[in-house]
Amino acid sequence: MPEAQQQSDASRTAPFTFTVEATDGAARVGVLTTPHGDIPTPVFMPVGTQATVKTMTPHELVDLGVHIILSNAYHLYLRPGADLIAELGGLHRFMAWDRPILTDSGGFQVFSLAHMRKVDEEGVTFRSHIDGSLHRFTPERVVHTQELLGSDIIMPLDICPEPADRAQVEEAVRITNRWAVRAREAHSRPDQALFGIVQGGIFPDLRAKAARFLVELDFPGYAIGGLSVGETKEEMYATLEATIPHLPDDRPRYLMGVGTPEDIIEAVARGVDMFDCVLPTRVARNGGLLTHEGRINIRNARFARDPNPIEPGCSCYACQHFSRAYIRHLFKAGEILGLRLATIHNLHFMLRLMERVRAAIRAGEFQDFRESFLARYRISDQEARHRNKEAYRARRRSS
Repeated sequence: MPEAQQQSDASRTAPFTFTVEATDGAARVGVLTTPHGDIPTPVFMPVGTQATVKTMTPHELVDLGVHIILSNAYHLYLRPGADLIAELGGLHRFMAWDRPILTDSGGFQVFSLAHMRKVDEEGVTFRSHIDGSLHRFTPERVVHTQELLGSDIIMPLDICPEPADRAQVEEAVRITNRWAVRAREAHSRPDQALFGIVQGGIFPDLRAKAARFLVELDFPGYAIGGLSVGETKEEMYATLEATIPHLPDDRPRYLMGVGTPEDIIEAVARGVDMFDCVLPTRVARNGGLLTHEGRINIRNARFARDPNPIEPGCSCYACQHFSRAYIRHLFKAGEILGLRLATIHNLHFMLRLMERVRAAIRAGEFQDFRESFLARYRISDQEARHRNKEAYRARRRSS
């Protein structure tokens, strides 16, 4: 069963705190307190870019046990507009979600526009991907936009460079750190936590430099950005190992845009607390279903007469009521219910995975859990070659 979430009046007015409750090696279990409720960590945050997790109602997310969702300030700034959302009572009321929300600054999306943006010391000028209109983001404006939205955790404007281009990465670290100072000075809402973002590509010395600088600014949490953008898994894991020792133990660590099951397990083993990724919901809409044996494509002909659930033993609504054959039929017929059932299953899979991770850490059995999970969870050679590129493209498209 999903873990209960405390929603008392006291939790809604409590300050932001982070408490580590148990450790097993570098892996740790904690609780992040926000004005809209407590978040158990390690936690996976479903992505609701446009103030919605695609195909899902807020009630269904609560029933699944979602503790926090992620929305995107860039997209909401463009449509419907942060001023309008503030006028209607803020993002929580606008989307009828009374649990915590983290908003990404949209920096990744802006810098993905490439030919449509121009960066200078003060900020970035870009054209909307919707209608081509011209816009300007500065660190101050990005903070102000998220203050209008009223999310619980907000992110500063940063630069996400190509991870292996040292000259580009050095410049990104310099500007990102400078913008972090300005964001810290502009931030005025005590009921929001502004995290710092550590950039540095795959270069250990640049990661360490960026982390030490941001720690001096005393952010309530620290994000690790610029990964899962084309580097190998080995490079990503090595970068985490080079970065996390420079971050304080008493603050949450958020690995941005990373959320495949195997990557989460490996990142938790290195001390990461928070994750988000569009991949579980995006692949669901294309017939990709997560199981403990690896991902399957329900569109494949071999499932046409399969009477079994997506995964035997799974307690999600889709698996409890429908067969693989039926769900395949829905996808082949273009029925929206297929997308919904696949999304329900994949989110259920990710949320139960995080529950099992937390339980294993508390029991001091995380290393055994890690080994057994990764031994069973199979990634095809083709999937392994394309996984990081797929995650990168998914992040650019958003949820």
